[in-house]
Amino acid sequence: MERILNKLDGFLGRNDYKSAEEHILYWLSEGEKRGDNRQKLLLLNELAGLYRKLSRQNDALNAAENALSLVKAMGIEDNIGAGTTYLNCATVYKAFKMAEKALPLYEKAKIIYEKELSQNDKRFGGLYNNMALALVDLGDFERAYNLYEKAIAIMEKVPDGLLDVAITYLNIADAKQAEMGIEESDEIVGAFLEKAMKILDNHEKRDGYYAFVCEKCASVFGYYGFFLYQQELEQRAREIYERP
Repeated sequence: MERILNKLDGFLGRNDYKSAEEHILYWLSEGEKRGDNRQKLLLLNELAGLYRKLSRQNDALNAAENALSLVKAMGIEDNIGAGTTYLNCATVYKAFKMAEKALPLYEKAKIIYEKELSQNDKRFGGLYNNMALALVDLGDFERAYNLYEKAIAIMEKVPDGLLDVAITYLNIADAKQAEMGIEESDEIVGAFLEKAMKILDNHEKRDGYYAFVCEKCASVFGYYGFFLYQQELEQRAREIYERP
């Protein structure tokens, strides 16, 4: 599995999504042939995430539902692998405007993570961020801000975690605008955009994950009218993806 995932990371690092999909589907089929449920579950998680990124809603939902069914069939509803699956599947539902369906899965993941992981484990950063996004969609801003603060506190301490802090700052900016309105939130939003920009500009490790974060953040800056900075982030990502 380590070899399979390393090769998958290579495809994703080059933005080669076609090869990434073919790679996942091939090894998913091999896992099916051997009855290797562990391999199948891991690859269904990867497939759901890939289809979510590509906005292929039906494919993403199908992969997520298959992963959840497999967790139940394996009888592992309370272990860390199930927690990761709940998180990934919830994020698929959230991406396609199904926050009500996502939130119970985030809650399940949270219970498992709090039982199985140390408080400073970086996986909490992803959980809190994504769960907060669903809460914003549901109008529960106070709880969302609390989770964003927890995510920042964790990610500031882990290696290369500052890129995720930048994403969290942009998430908070979006939440403030949703809560307060465009005019009333303008100054606060601007402050969080500046914080995120400072992290992105000063980050020294320009690898595939940096490219992914630049790509993810670019559209947010464009939404707020920072079109030149949006183009700059897109160019940074493109240069990384085009490396030999």
